[in-house]
Amino acid sequence: MTDAHADDIRHRLDDLVERLLAHHDPAMTEPGRFWAAQFDLGLAWVHAPGGLGGVGAPADWQDHVDERLAQAGAPSNALVNFVGLGIVAPALLQHGTGAQQARLRPLFSCEEIWCQLFSEPGAGSDLLSLSTRAERDGDEWVVHGHKVWTTLGHIARWGMLVARSDPESSRRQGLTFFLLDMAAPGVEVRPLRQISGEAEFNEVLLEGVRIPESMRLGEVGGGWSVLLSTLMNERSHNGDLAKRPRGLGPIAQATRLWAQQPGRDPVRRDALARAWSDAEVLRLTAGRSLARRHAGAAGPEGSILKLATGLLPQQVYELCADLRGAEGMLISDYEMTQPELMGVGNMGDGTEQIDLTKALLNSRSATIGGGTTEIQRNTIGERVLGLPKDPPAPG
Repeated sequence: MTDAHADDIRHRLDDLVERLLAHHDPAMTEPGRFWAAQFDLGLAWVHAPGGLGGVGAPADWQDHVDERLAQAGAPSNALVNFVGLGIVAPALLQHGTGAQQARLRPLFSCEEIWCQLFSEPGAGSDLLSLSTRAERDGDEWVVHGHKVWTTLGHIARWGMLVARSDPESSRRQGLTFFLLDMAAPGVEVRPLRQISGEAEFNEVLLEGVRIPESMRLGEVGGGWSVLLSTLMNERSHNGDLAKRPRGLGPIAQATRLWAQQPGRDPVRRDALARAWSDAEVLRLTAGRSLARRHAGAAGPEGSILKLATGLLPQQVYELCADLRGAEGMLISDYEMTQPELMGVGNMGDGTEQIDLTKALLNSRSATIGGGTTEIQRNTIGERVLGLPKDPPAPG
C-alpha cells in the first residue's frame, strides 16, 4: 500500500469517526443507539462490505477506528455480546446468506445477544464426537440434543448450533451448522452454577426443535469447515481482549493491592514483577497476532493466546489472594446469580472494583472454555514446534 493510499484511507475513516461523534455524543447517547450508528457508518468491521458494517477498507485499519473511539469515551460492546462479535459475526460474513447477514446490525448494537451451542456432555474439546442430531423434514430441520457450557445462554436471543445431520457419514462430513432461535418451542435453558455461586454458563436441552431450512449456515454436511473457522475466530478473539493499554486488565487489580500493602515483602514483589511482565508479554503478543491476522497470515497464534489468556488470570488472582491474606479466603455473597456480561472480573479493564475471591474461582473456567489448555498445548506442540502427535488411545 502506498503512503498516498494509506492517507486516503485514514482521512476517509477519520471523517466517518468525526461524523459519528458529532451526531452521537458518547456521553449523551444510549450505547445501543451509538453502536447501531457505528454499524451504519461502516465502522463496526471496516473490512466488511458496505451495508454489512464496513466500508471495504483493509482490516488492520479497525485498530485505528477503535483507538479513536476509545479516546472519545465511546462505549465498548466487547463483553456485552462477546460470542456474537467474536464468533458469530465472522461466520455470518463468511458463510451467511443475505437474509442471515441482516442479523449483523442488531448483533453489533447488542439488541440481539448470541450464544454458542457447541459443547455437549460427551463432546467438549472433541467436537467431532457430538451427538445432537438434526433431521430434515421438508423445509425444516428437527433437532434433538443436549448442549452444555453455553455462555450467556439465559439472555441470548439467537444461538449458533452445530449438529450431526448424517449419522452414517464420517465424523467430519456429517456436521451441519444452524442459526437457532432461542425462543423456539423445545428449547430449554438451565443455569450451571459455578464454584463462585454465579451461573454465567448454561445447559440447553433441545427436544424436537424446528429450525427453518433458511437458517442453515453453510452447506449440508459442510459443518467441519465452518467449525474450523469459528474456532480460529474464537481463539483469536480471546486473544484480542488481551490487546489493551499497558497495565490494565487483571494485573491492575494486583498492582492496586500492592500499593496498599503496609510492608513491601521482596518475595511478593518478585511475584508481582513476574506477573506484570507476563501480562506485558501477552499484550504485545496479542498485538503482533492481530497484525498478522489482518495481513492474512493467521496461524496457530490463536492457540498460543488462548493458552496464555487462560493461565494469566489464574496467576494474577492467586497473587491477589496472597496479598489479601486471610481476607482472600472469604466470599462476599454465595447466592446464585446470572450475570448479563461475560467474565467482567477476568476480562474487564481492571479498574473496576470486583469480588477478587469470585474472580479467582471463576478464572478456572478460562482454561476449560473454548478449548482446554491441554488441547492448546497439543496444537502448539504439533503445529508450531513440530512435535509428534500423541499416540492414539488403545482400542
